[in-house]
Amino acid sequence: MPHQIDAPERAEAEQKLEKPFVNRYGVMIGDSFYDSANSPLNNWSKDTDPAIMAGDEWVHPTNDIGWNTPANQELLEGGYIEEGYVPQSGRFMHPTKDVSYRKD
Repeated sequence: MPHQIDAPERAEAEQKLEKPFVNRYGVMIGDSFYDSANSPLNNWSKDTDPAIMAGDEWVHPTNDIGWNTPANQELLEGGYIEEGYVPQSGRFMHPTKDVSYRKD
């Protein structure tokens, strides 16, 4: 299986590579090709709700293109693996805005 060149070494992280999976929209996640005929990105229209692309079903746990971003490279360089660093915020949280305010 292809793997992100900048991803952490799974042997060091004590995490096994997981196989790609198909989410409920029929999109293959984690295959490193990042293109699917069923993807909302390939079938976008004015009626497409961007919220359908939110959530864990769009993120592969061990083969995510996100490892190539500068922010995640900083995490790796800062000891994400060696020191067991765990980010304090949740996934996709804005650092200064509470987007869930008054949504309850």
